[in-house]
Amino acid sequence: MTGEHSLPVLEAAHIQPFAMDGPHQVENGLLLRTDIHRLFDQGYVTVTPDHHFLVSRRLKEEFDNGKTYYDLQGRMIRLPPQPADQPSPSLLAWHNEQVFLG
Repeated sequence: MTGEHSLPVLEAAHIQPFAMDGPHQVENGLLLRTDIHRLFDQGYVTVTPDHHFLVSRRLKEEFDNGKTYYDLQGRMIRLPPQPADQPSPSLLAWHNEQVFLG
């Protein structure tokens, strides 16, 4: 999504956490920068089922910052070329409904 290539700052993130019955499969994962992974897990950012990046207004309301992330607002994430390796739209919808702070 960000074009980051520095492997030490990239992490595999579960869309629906394994602890919340999320499948341990490729379709339940996103490759995210560590800072974005943390914000994703806490609901301050999400990816829509049609693969666009969204940032919650609450990031600014609660912390009065987030410019770096708002610059990514609405951007289409980079997808793996094989459909079987792409994130599941239904799992992304789950994250949008259950985790994202809106």
